[in-house]
Amino acid sequence: MVDSSLVLWGQTLVYTLYALAIILLMGWFGLIITKPGKRNRVSPAFFYSFVGFLIVLGVSIHIITYNTIPWASLDLNRDTIKADKTFNITVENHQFYLPSEKLVINCNDKVLFNVTSNDLTYGFGLFRSDNTMVMQMQVVPGHKNDILWQFDKPGTYTIRSTEYSGPKGISMIVKDAVVVLEKDEDI
Repeated sequence: MVDSSLVLWGQTLVYTLYALAIILLMGWFGLIITKPGKRNRVSPAFFYSFVGFLIVLGVSIHIITYNTIPWASLDLNRDTIKADKTFNITVENHQFYLPSEKLVINCNDKVLFNVTSNDLTYGFGLFRSDNTMVMQMQVVPGHKNDILWQFDKPGTYTIRSTEYSGPKGISMIVKDAVVVLEKDEDI
């Protein structure tokens, strides 16, 4: 699976260039039509062709970048995928209750995080050691809250709540709770 930070960097670059192209070309168009002198220097056919081109380009970028989302294939084929590991996690009174002190996972295992809230709406997010987010989901009481994820690199991850659940929510951090190992590695 492609790392989410790489996807974010790539999409930021593509959409920034797309937005700059639109801004520059619209600025050029605005400059031409507001120049004193001959009116209607830009024909309606050219203008609408240009707008149509921008629409086709924008939709194409969305279609191309859709396939770069690392979790899309897992979500689309979820009914046929069996998780290698399942972790049942409970959240209550601003605390994560994990099935063990460390959730140990092997690289390329498909892992199902099944998170249940017994009182409030919380978030469940995994964060790298540099505090960038790998993934997250909302955890709503009385609903099924699970996420299927595949880790392709070894590492250690911190669990944090990613939803506002009151002032106590800021302390909902479990440092180094998820450990992803190479296939033959031990803790």
